[in-house]
Amino acid sequence: MHPFRAVLFDMDGVIVDSQAYWSGYEHDRIFPKAVSGDIEPEDITGMNVEDLYDHLDEHYETKLSKEAFLDCYDETATQVYREDAALMDGFHDLVATLRERGHSVALVSSSQRDWIQMVLDEFELADSFDRVVSAQDIEAASKPAPDIFLHAAALLNVDPADCVVVEDSTHGVEAAVTAGMYCIGYQNEGSGQDLTKADEVVTSPADLRRALLD
Repeated sequence: MHPFRAVLFDMDGVIVDSQAYWSGYEHDRIFPKAVSGDIEPEDITGMNVEDLYDHLDEHYETKLSKEAFLDCYDETATQVYREDAALMDGFHDLVATLRERGHSVALVSSSQRDWIQMVLDEFELADSFDRVVSAQDIEAASKPAPDIFLHAAALLNVDPADCVVVEDSTHGVEAAVTAGMYCIGYQNEGSGQDLTKADEVVTSPADLRRALLD
């Protein structure tokens, strides 16, 4: 692990264990109403929802308007973040220790700003981050493009090479690596995401804590 000044955490599948719930609801509720044909999860994980619709509209036969599609996601987000998802074990303590050691900490997510706010409120994280960045905050390409991570580094006034990203998706890892940041892949059981481009891979909160603090 090289020296670093800032840690950029993805939200879904890292800070909260929401990715598995999202995958289930997308497969069972949203995609059957929205598109014709089967969708490969690895192709879309890490995209913000508006870019996701555009991707589906380009590559599949869509059956919903963009507005109706976004409404489905907003309704599902309330279920996921307020009823289903749990915070990573020990996350408050991990963030507190990082900040005590002088590291900047940011939440950097492709999720909508309203969804991020739900997580901040639900898990009492409002004061945990130096910066919170949503894909809605910038006019740029979704992951795997590096734009959102580079934007976060600029807001923190930290060189990308001095940042560590914690990501659970193939697209997120690629975005971090392309941004020139050290990437820790957070492997969720059964996710099927290819994290081989990450600089290292961890499989539990305890492993992540060791990677960042030891």
